[in-house]
Amino acid sequence: MSPHKPIQSSLPIERVELAATYRLLAEFGMDDSIFTHISAKAPASEGDHAFLINPYGLRFDEVSASNLVTVDLEGQVLHDPKGLGINKAGFTIHSAVHAARPDVACVMHTHTVAGVAVASLKDGLLPLNQWSAPFFNRLAYHDYEGIALNHEERARIVDDLGDKHAMILRNHGLLTCGRTVGEAFRTMMDLERACCAQVAIMGTGGQMNILSDELAEHTARQEEGWIEGHQASSKPDAEWEAYLRHCKARHPDFDQ
Repeated sequence: MSPHKPIQSSLPIERVELAATYRLLAEFGMDDSIFTHISAKAPASEGDHAFLINPYGLRFDEVSASNLVTVDLEGQVLHDPKGLGINKAGFTIHSAVHAARPDVACVMHTHTVAGVAVASLKDGLLPLNQWSAPFFNRLAYHDYEGIALNHEERARIVDDLGDKHAMILRNHGLLTCGRTVGEAFRTMMDLERACCAQVAIMGTGGQMNILSDELAEHTARQEEGWIEGHQASSKPDAEWEAYLRHCKARHPDFDQ
């Protein structure tokens, strides 16, 4: 598959790209058995204000474009090819963001070792390097309330997230969202790398060289400028397209 050539599938692009994120997280070791979730706005033909999410019980490496479940913001399952339903905790978190943020097309939530480790630190993510600096003053935090089964928590999740695109769920894990599936995925990959690096740095026992607020802010603005420039020019998302090519090469059935 050559660069900038889209995936060819008979299924809607929303399903294809979401399925790719599941396969990629599984390959990169960022899944958690059958738990955690990624959701994306469903095609308009599948329901108003509906979103796609994984069937409960499937491993991430078993998710494909055709078996994703369509659910509305009230929790009503609209389309469930395998009849497995969805995880209630996943619905709580994802429905909250989709209902409150019409700008968001995709929401990702992970429980990785590094992500949970940093989420369990009082100071959270520190501006230590080029991976973490772009999140300076742009990372939300939400306090742990137990397994996310209480629908009343949705309002607090939304309030804490605000207009940001990344959040640490304290003592729990990571959450990112994006205007596209690719943006949410790339943000999660960057946040995960930042957490992995911080855990590795702390593990050395050496003195941490924390960036100044001024330098961290400068780096964050540089990152934002690069993203805005690409969006303004309508350039293809080269990194996400590279990930899609990788997914197709390694998991040729993901888009079926």
